[in-house]
Amino acid sequence: MKHCLIVDDSRVIRKVSRHIVESFEFEVSEAENGRDALVKCEESMPDLILLDWNMPVMNGIEFIAALRRLAGGNEPKVVFCTTENDVAHIREAIEAGADEYVMKPFDHETLQMKLQLIGAA
Repeated sequence: MKHCLIVDDSRVIRKVSRHIVESFEFEVSEAENGRDALVKCEESMPDLILLDWNMPVMNGIEFIAALRRLAGGNEPKVVFCTTENDVAHIREAIEAGADEYVMKPFDHETLQMKLQLIGAA
């Protein structure tokens, strides 16, 4: 079974995201900031990461830069899930190593489409 790590400081967003991703038959784990997510990735690299931008301790951009430097860190598909919607933020996320970008709030259909685009669904 494929594994998805949901990284968001909002417990509500993690819960909603979990419900959607589990419907795609992913095993799901959660982290509330980038540093906790990095530890989880070092323990077991997920197939997919849904990543918030604005978090305490380590934000999404800092996390993805650190992730991509890990052994196997280029393997997970990373989807930024954020309220940041200007072109500069989207460009920064893609240049940092994100595979796709989705705006919050997102729904089942939107996320499914994005995952199909990157070959993760």
